[in-house]
Amino acid sequence: MDAYLKKRDELIAQDRALRPDYASPRVLSTEEQKVDRILRNIRADEALSVWNGQLSVAHLYGPQQMFPGMEFLTARETIVGTKLFEVLSKMPKGGLLHAHLDATVRADILLRLALEQPAIHVRVSSGAVSAKTLVTALPEFRALPKDEWTTAASITDTAYVQNTWVPLHNARNNFSAEFGGRIGFDRWVIDSLMIEPSEAYGTHNTTAKIWQKFASTFLVSDGLFRFVPIFTQYIREFLLSSVEDGISYVEPRILFYFKYMIGEDGKENTPHRAWFQIYERVLNEVREELKAQGREDEFVGSKIIYSTVRDVTCEELEWYLEDCLTLKQEFPHLVAGFDLVGHEDSLHPLIYYMEPLLRFMERQKEVGVHIPFVFHAGETIEDGGPADLNLYDAILLGTKRIGHGFSITKHPKLMEICRKEGICIEMCPISNEVLRLTGSMPMHPLPAVLNQGVHIALCSDDPSVFGNMGLSFDFFQVFVASEVNTLATLREFVWDSIKFSSLNDEERQEAYTKLQRRWTAFIKDVSDAYGESYGTVSK
Repeated sequence: MDAYLKKRDELIAQDRALRPDYASPRVLSTEEQKVDRILRNIRADEALSVWNGQLSVAHLYGPQQMFPGMEFLTARETIVGTKLFEVLSKMPKGGLLHAHLDATVRADILLRLALEQPAIHVRVSSGAVSAKTLVTALPEFRALPKDEWTTAASITDTAYVQNTWVPLHNARNNFSAEFGGRIGFDRWVIDSLMIEPSEAYGTHNTTAKIWQKFASTFLVSDGLFRFVPIFTQYIREFLLSSVEDGISYVEPRILFYFKYMIGEDGKENTPHRAWFQIYERVLNEVREELKAQGREDEFVGSKIIYSTVRDVTCEELEWYLEDCLTLKQEFPHLVAGFDLVGHEDSLHPLIYYMEPLLRFMERQKEVGVHIPFVFHAGETIEDGGPADLNLYDAILLGTKRIGHGFSITKHPKLMEICRKEGICIEMCPISNEVLRLTGSMPMHPLPAVLNQGVHIALCSDDPSVFGNMGLSFDFFQVFVASEVNTLATLREFVWDSIKFSSLNDEERQEAYTKLQRRWTAFIKDVSDAYGESYGTVSK
């Protein structure tokens, strides 16, 4: 029996040998080993005490379906109440490398920012909001020039004429009591900005249907996000909330699809160059504010991935690529890369844009700049379809990282290339589950990618839509879904998010130094707080 068990252990070790957390030269210190036991013991304890099917929770099929790594939208409130989440929420996370800026601030905070702006108006295209249309009517927001402000009273009054702009405060104050008054208005707006469990797991339970709901949230938020006063406050809120969750570096994708933002005067006249100036100013203000508080270790900075939507024509893409080049020359320290975003299954694949993308690579040489591609690819359940084939084109185009890469497990050669060439996968586990690429975390392909030696950066994608703010929720869902995952796995995710970022060598070293100080403090705090209760031999 001893000989058999030895062979068994050797085979398991060989099978896991390529995993970044196993292959890493960084061995867990004695104190880290203790914290590893604590985390695994808490995970084992809560698998029995929390995820046992006995808790009363609103779930489509009842509490008996509760399990670790289950559907996030249903489990979210339960997760927040766990000890494991309490610990992970305090853990330094490193960098957030895949998030769309216009979906990174909580919906209720976005609404609060809008209520501070008298220029903001709202309208609906379906006529007065009624009991029949309350669920389907989408609010459309816009900041109007002062000479176009209205005095219209309500969007629920039967006299309301469709598409009439109503001042936001009027619409909220006069929202019908039948629908909950002001609280009902807030709920209506917030619901239009987020995906509900009943939608993801019921009415829209296919990738195509849930993407329709997902896309609609951006139609609602756009009129608020793309107004300079709100945009400015939004950036600040994104940066500070990221820091509060232990994120020290952010690399958001900003959508430059619209060529102008609405300025303070209510006119659509603010060009992309000004967007960068605003972002840089707020970034510097936040950095100085944290420094003044003695918290400079908590934040090392931010860069921007320029993106547009993959529904533009090739000719239109040429304009965006030239715009990106121009911005890179003026803001070389901010432009981190270029991406095409949008629903891969229904919009243009990378091969459609091959000619302008190849020309863009040549133009960079002519201008004397380097703008790496950071492509979304393989965010699909297809096998051999255009979205799946995006993986081949992304790699051939030299992508620095791959956004999502959900279908890459079907392609062993591509995983080998990613391992050998150091192409990191920006995996967004909760996003993939909510958008119905997978049913739960135990079904997610992330472990298979790790086992092939491919490095992964955990990311949140569109947290304001899914409710997975920061990175703590994604770390939680991944950690509880596999007993192979240890503190070494979490640490590798954290360090890889800096290693594969767009920071230069000097910036990266500074980030590592600050991260190590914070990580050491975190390990001590967890050991002190939980060691007596959970620090014994793993259960």
